[in-house]
Amino acid sequence: MFDLIMMQASSGLTNTAGLLAGLAFNLFMALVVYVVYVIGAWKVFTKADRPGWWSIIPIWNAAVLLQISGRSGWWVLGYVVPLLNLFVQIRWGVEMANSYGRGVGFAIGLILLEPLFLVILGFGGARYLGPAARAPQSAPAAAI
Repeated sequence: MFDLIMMQASSGLTNTAGLLAGLAFNLFMALVVYVVYVIGAWKVFTKADRPGWWSIIPIWNAAVLLQISGRSGWWVLGYVVPLLNLFVQIRWGVEMANSYGRGVGFAIGLILLEPLFLVILGFGGARYLGPAARAPQSAPAAAI
């Protein structure tokens, strides 16, 4: 009987240790992703003539990224509404890629793997062209 109680107690400790190890791993990975995000956003901010340290502030950095892409910072509220957040993220990705002279493929990368593609955008050769980069260019008037 004593052996059965000890086996149950030790298996409970093993389960608890496994849960704690899993939690620690998840927290570590979340920290790594956040650090990569901040590094990429810092460079993207500096390319767009914004202070890089703004990328450290959690909600503010999303508002500034929306402003860099040509949207109002108030669009950050769309991230808290289910389904609207998907629209905001897709729109942001496309407009951010266009603001840096990138295409649809890069926009898909920004939408799905934002931290990684922010690093590529920040440290790559892309120049910030501004929201006007996506505006259609009018044809020059023909000289007579």
